[in-house]
Amino acid sequence: MLDVVVLFFLFGLLAGLVRSELKLPPALYDTLSLFLLLAIGLKGGVGLAQQSLQPLLPQLALVILLGVVQTLLGFAVLRLKMNRVDAAATAAHYGSVSVATFAVGVNWLTERGISFESQLSIFLAVMEIPAILVGIVLARGISRETRWRMLAHETFLGKGVTLLLGGMAIGYLAGPDGIAPLKPLFVDLFKGALALFLLEMGLIVARQCQDLRKHGFFLLGFALLMPLASAGLGLAAGQLMGLSLGGLTLLATLAASASYIAVPATMRIAVPQANPGLSLSAVLGVTFPFNIMLGIPLYHSWARHFTE
Repeated sequence: MLDVVVLFFLFGLLAGLVRSELKLPPALYDTLSLFLLLAIGLKGGVGLAQQSLQPLLPQLALVILLGVVQTLLGFAVLRLKMNRVDAAATAAHYGSVSVATFAVGVNWLTERGISFESQLSIFLAVMEIPAILVGIVLARGISRETRWRMLAHETFLGKGVTLLLGGMAIGYLAGPDGIAPLKPLFVDLFKGALALFLLEMGLIVARQCQDLRKHGFFLLGFALLMPLASAGLGLAAGQLMGLSLGGLTLLATLAASASYIAVPATMRIAVPQANPGLSLSAVLGVTFPFNIMLGIPLYHSWARHFTE
């Protein structure tokens, strides 16, 4: 049976496909994004407050390498049919991560009582960055015209990364007791906020599905197969880290996800000649719905084989 939050996504998707007048206020969508990022960051920070940080350094190096490898792999495949700039920009989306997919994965595991390591929230923040930098270099190379200061600001101080890292810092400094008064807001209401967010995502995906038809079967196949390959890489990395079943599932989900917020915003500045319709139609029209409806249970079944 599908999780209730996925049913909200399907409701939004159906409403969009039949061209319903249903629409969430833009301010509410932004507020829900802020809430989910802070809630995930706070939970990760509280978990980190209860463990040593030094063992995390090699793990962070490994997830950075994972993001680089995914971007290079995606670029090599996309170059078979795309020009260099569009291939690099699209590959960067698939080397980065999706907060919404991560949130659905967290909810999926929580509903089933499956625990996972708290540092996965840090992985979420860290994995946004390498793919962006590699994608820019692949598309443009390194030249005097590259506005590195503006790109660094957009990459490292974008809304998503800032909220995640800020939430983790607050959770880490406050600890479990300090965060306890916020539990009714950031824990008890998490699933409700996620449901509303996915309702809006369904409406957005319905619009992108129409654009996907313009780009042919190659992009459709890539949007379905790239997450599977990335999930396999994520499982291999998680195995090297010694993650639990829940940690393996969530890292595979992160690796399989693709960015539709941070990367498009940065690529718009760094590589304005890239066609955003290619990447967003693949990410939102295929990869995102595939991951939240079929991918997460599939990655969990794969992770079980790694832990048996």
